[in-house]
Amino acid sequence: MGPLERLVGSLRRRFQTFPDKRHGTNVRYEMADIGASAFSVFFMGSPSFLAHQRRLEEGHGRSNCETLFGLSGIPSDNHIRAMLDPADPSLLEPVYGDVLRELEQVGGLSPFQRLADQHVLIALDGTEYFCSQNIHCPQCSKRARAGGKTEYFHAMLGATLVAPGHQKVVPLPPEFIAPQDGAEKQDCENRAAHRWLLSHAVSYAHLNPVYLGDDLFSRQPLCAAVLAQNAHFIFVCKPTSHPLICEYIAGAELESWKEGELEELAPIEVTLPAEGRREGDVVPVHLEAKVTEVGTLLLEAVPTQPQKADERWKIELSVRAE
Repeated sequence: MGPLERLVGSLRRRFQTFPDKRHGTNVRYEMADIGASAFSVFFMGSPSFLAHQRRLEEGHGRSNCETLFGLSGIPSDNHIRAMLDPADPSLLEPVYGDVLRELEQVGGLSPFQRLADQHVLIALDGTEYFCSQNIHCPQCSKRARAGGKTEYFHAMLGATLVAPGHQKVVPLPPEFIAPQDGAEKQDCENRAAHRWLLSHAVSYAHLNPVYLGDDLFSRQPLCAAVLAQNAHFIFVCKPTSHPLICEYIAGAELESWKEGELEELAPIEVTLPAEGRREGDVVPVHLEAKVTEVGTLLLEAVPTQPQKADERWKIELSVRAE
């Protein structure tokens, strides 16, 4: 049995656990067939896939659904919707774990592992999958539109395993953006990201993930939540929404100043030990700065052509007035 057959089998087993509201002997289709029929439409990327398969079944006595998805019969569209609508989407979450384990076993994660520490990149992003001004349910989010109209929509936070230059991605469990019990504020991507980390980050910690996100995620509480999971992050910071960070990186820009208001300081010079090099040699370096665990700034000079892998000099500056 190949990887695809094993994953389809895993999916069918999960569908079989869906609640079945039917009673008595009026059970023509198993829940696994109903769920796999719905999945086949998305797997094949064709809205008319099931209709075509039904015609094959009527004309030839069987369809491709039997061999591809193990279906013993193809239910009608209305029957599929009626049986699957009450099911909680979380019932399918174990399938994501099965997919990941299958990829790990066959070496399918290798193209996603980057850098010396074999990090993987997990992109977090929100998306909407339903929107209407007329149809809505208790799980809808809403927003005001022009003319006093209210727009209702369903959205989710998607998590996806990605890699630069790699055409394939691996979807991970989503977190739905919906009104939360007991919450006064409307739900949003940021809160959904917090919930996703609490629910799923531990399952992917062994992959050494770096979480990617747009400007909505570059807020201190979410950054701290990622670090609390012993993970890393690369979040976009737009100058318009993070002026303080941009000012810290670029330095404060003064448009004007009065005479005597600014004082030019003498250059700061430090003497570094030779440590294997001849005194007087000119060694081109670049500076690296980082914040230590105790909150101090560490500045190091790293040679552009080091004589050994860890060659660098710590620069200690005294900027206090005498």
